[in-house]
Amino acid sequence: MPMVTIQVTREGTSPERNSVSASEKAALIKGVSELLLDVLNKPLESTYVVIEEVELENWGWGGMPTAEYRKVKAQAK
Repeated sequence: MPMVTIQVTREGTSPERNSVSASEKAALIKGVSELLLDVLNKPLESTYVVIEEVELENWGWGGMPTAEYRKVKAQAK
């Protein structure tokens, strides 16, 4: 039985959104499950998909927390 974990940042694609919507999560679950069916022949009912939303303060890149990195990049423009 496959188990897939998808991590997404907990921020929306526009200022009024701060998370991934229920319909987007459903689409991710469906798409990943169908991919495993197509590639590995794993039945849909035996595939588990877990979506984890990661808060902004819990990830970073460039050696900095994300908010700090974005400020530095914005100031460099």
